[in-house]
Amino acid sequence: MIEYIKRIVFRWLECVNPPVFFGAAISVLAIIIYGAVWTESAGILFERMLNFISKYFGWYYVLLVFFFFVFVIWLYFSDYGKIRLGGDKSKPEFNRFGWFSMLFAAGMGMGLVFWGVAEPIMHYSDPPVAEPRSMDALKESMRFSFFHWGFHPWAIYIIFAIGISYFHFRHKLPLAPRSLFYPILGERIYGWTGHIIDIFCTLGTLMGVATSLGLGAMQLNSGISVLAGIPYNTDMQVLIIIIITAVAVISVVSGLARGIRYLSIVNLCILLILLLFIFFTGPTLFQVNILLTTLGDYVQQIVNTSLWLDLRPDSDWQSDWTLFYWGWWLSWCPFVGIFIARISRGRTIRELILYVFIVPVFVTFLWFSVFGGTAMHIEIFGAGGISDIVKENVAMSLHALLDNLPLAQITQWVGVLLIVIFFITSSDSGSLVDCLVTSGGNPDPPTGLRVFWGVSEGAMAAALLVAGGLSALQTASISAGLPQSIIVLACCYSLVKALRKDYAVKGVPDLEKLKGDTNKDENRNKPQ
Repeated sequence: MIEYIKRIVFRWLECVNPPVFFGAAISVLAIIIYGAVWTESAGILFERMLNFISKYFGWYYVLLVFFFFVFVIWLYFSDYGKIRLGGDKSKPEFNRFGWFSMLFAAGMGMGLVFWGVAEPIMHYSDPPVAEPRSMDALKESMRFSFFHWGFHPWAIYIIFAIGISYFHFRHKLPLAPRSLFYPILGERIYGWTGHIIDIFCTLGTLMGVATSLGLGAMQLNSGISVLAGIPYNTDMQVLIIIIITAVAVISVVSGLARGIRYLSIVNLCILLILLLFIFFTGPTLFQVNILLTTLGDYVQQIVNTSLWLDLRPDSDWQSDWTLFYWGWWLSWCPFVGIFIARISRGRTIRELILYVFIVPVFVTFLWFSVFGGTAMHIEIFGAGGISDIVKENVAMSLHALLDNLPLAQITQWVGVLLIVIFFITSSDSGSLVDCLVTSGGNPDPPTGLRVFWGVSEGAMAAALLVAGGLSALQTASISAGLPQSIIVLACCYSLVKALRKDYAVKGVPDLEKLKGDTNKDENRNKPQ
């Protein structure tokens, strides 16, 4: 028996990068135990962390995310845009529809379903500048919804994805965040400095995905409570997380090409069906008008909105919304960035930016215009009452909208199914990325590792819900985003430095050297 256990342990150690795996695993377990056992103390700590970061680092988040947006625009129009992420003759592994389905499900997914109705309605009732419940508040609510979910979050994802893709596929470095620092640190990325970088990114990924899973559990609980009469409470949400996490683990074990890919495609089809249903059964003309009007306002005021800071001393609006989102997107960026990198081999830098900026962003704008616009129309010109429901329980927003449209009993079950599949795809995509990082960039991590991180994400979401609900989820995202922001900044610097060195002469690559006289060999992908 002892020999059998030893063989299992040694086999496990061969599949992981021990310092990263054990460092991240111990940190995650400590947070889960702290949140689950000392819930009151954890709630107080989360609130203090949120207040501190919002007060002293709000300006930093605002300025930084705007810089990332400008950086991606520059990269698209630069000569580096034609570089292929992989060999010059490499071809994409997935077709465009499958590729888009996976990156969209990973990049927005659950949050879009949760906030698609709630955010415009809440901004309409409590706008940052305009008179509440006025026509100016209507325009402002949609503009900020576009702002929070538009180009800026995808710019963060794009930077991380291009950096990881470039250094992994073209320079044979590990499929892990540490590779972004190679032009700065050289071979030291294989030491403790690299281990710490990967540990922080693993924790950030877990925090970001746990936030999404927590929101999904709240919304799923609200939908089932309406349709099946089950209670809406934290215990039920924890039970939902346990059940869906079990399904997600099965999906992630089945692999990228089967489980995650097929679920993402099914999810996108359901999303489009629900979108078209509300578009045609709701106030279609109003939706089109609000899409075009808001798009114009958003583009015209994108610089002003990007650099706007709420100077009201007694206002928490910006920390509750913009800073929460910026922290959430930053905490998600290793997860989404590595996942996009994993599925984007063979795409050019310009192609990746174009498709990610145009297709997901346009669908996001359309989603808010259809769902948020219809809810707004009901609130202003119809029976009303949606804002009261959202104020009482934000997780009820989607079901409050569907209840005002035809075939409510059917569409609400469709909404529940959509949330379930988004829950699964977010969880198994995050698990896959955590496996990649903690196994030293192994593109085919072992099954046991996938199960461990899938369960850990569910446990983290449950612990945060128990410790403080939505407030704890927001704090986790904003806090995790702070160290991640430094990594994304380093990615910008490293990427520019490497691109200039490799393509210094009229776009002709010199891939033999990246920093000094470093020789690349087949052992580079193995953890040390």
